[in-house]
Amino acid sequence: MRQHKSLWVSTLLAVGFASFAIAGETPNIIFIMADDLGQYDLGCYGQENIHTPSLDRMAAEGCRFTHCYAGAAVCAPSRCVLMTGLHTGHSRVRNNSSRVPGAPPGGRIPLRDEDVTVAEVLKSAGYATGITGKWGLGEPGTAGVPNRQGFDEWLGFLNQRHAHTYYPEYIWRNEQFEIVSGNMGGYEGQWVHDLFTEFALEFVRRHRDGPFFLYLPYTVPHGRYEVPDDRPYSDKAWETDARNYAAMVTRLDGDVGKILSLLEELKIDSSTIVFFCSDNGATFTRAPIRSAGPLRGRKGNLYEGGIRTPMIARWPGRIAPGRVSDQVWAFWDFLPTAAELAAVAAPPGIDGISMLPALLGQEQQDHEFLYWETPSGGYWQAVRYGMWKAVRTRWGAPLELYHLGRDAGERNDVAGRHPDLVKELGAFMRTSHVESKHWPTPNISLNH
Repeated sequence: MRQHKSLWVSTLLAVGFASFAIAGETPNIIFIMADDLGQYDLGCYGQENIHTPSLDRMAAEGCRFTHCYAGAAVCAPSRCVLMTGLHTGHSRVRNNSSRVPGAPPGGRIPLRDEDVTVAEVLKSAGYATGITGKWGLGEPGTAGVPNRQGFDEWLGFLNQRHAHTYYPEYIWRNEQFEIVSGNMGGYEGQWVHDLFTEFALEFVRRHRDGPFFLYLPYTVPHGRYEVPDDRPYSDKAWETDARNYAAMVTRLDGDVGKILSLLEELKIDSSTIVFFCSDNGATFTRAPIRSAGPLRGRKGNLYEGGIRTPMIARWPGRIAPGRVSDQVWAFWDFLPTAAELAAVAAPPGIDGISMLPALLGQEQQDHEFLYWETPSGGYWQAVRYGMWKAVRTRWGAPLELYHLGRDAGERNDVAGRHPDLVKELGAFMRTSHVESKHWPTPNISLNH
């Protein structure tokens, strides 16, 4: 299904530049991704108990999408989908770890040499490429580390379990580990998220003449809820985790504000498109935060609360301010969108389509349907087809069917009333799945 990377590069050079809606421009691209942030954690989506002024401003100055989806319900596969443009029925990484005997240590499956990432696509178009935060797609020495997948500069966590602490004794800079001296011996002297923001700001300053691609897969607000202090929520009569979680989101918001302010200071905000989203659905579903809002589910499952993400895009002068869009799209659409922004061809055989028209308020081609699967919990599958959503909670189980326009919370299973639709969406599930040796499916026929 995929071409070898060198063959893709040769094809790219032969094909040349793709058509681009705004001739002659190749904007800088910044993609900021929170970790485990729910759509309803942000004020612009209705959150009332967490302060997010920078992201609310970003939404007011750009476009806020209400039906954008993560690549998966957990960390590593969602990041793989984002980087490769392949949904989880086709992607190399489909869960955080494989339990198949003979898998790499910890079961963590790396990207291969032949996998083509969005960073490589943009690098081929002359972009400087940088990443800071959490990677999760390759352990040290494998082909999956960022510097071997198209990134010029890298600082952060390779391993997602290593990223569970905000006070690590070391992180990775390119292919060498770097001691975080303030945290040695159990001390908590350096909150690592601040290092990621420093890297991002410095990367933008050094590459201000562009074009550049900066990918910021931040680690907040993933638990453990470690934060230097819980301001401005210290006086709230909430549980400790709630105060810390809210403080983490507000600190993240402040760092996004720093990036937007720097773009304005350098006078490159009009030549830079900034995306903001989360890697999967909500985790802090308890009061008073309720990150999933009215949606059913949370991180780890394929109900809306597990895969719906905030998505805000800002590009002054190009994206009309204050827009709210119900365009349905997902992480596998980012690679072809970035390719069109850079006026370069996307690799063949991917699942995504460019969402640049939707970003610019133009007529947009829609997917026939969106598909997800997750091997955990019995092997879930889900399909979104227009306003219909089908969910299978284990391999071979009957399909549940919901109409999201009338039942956004997926409370009323209407499968029994629509047998023909159930059959059609079940067929989408069958044709979207390609077997993986790392995540084999149960030996159960899917005839319904």
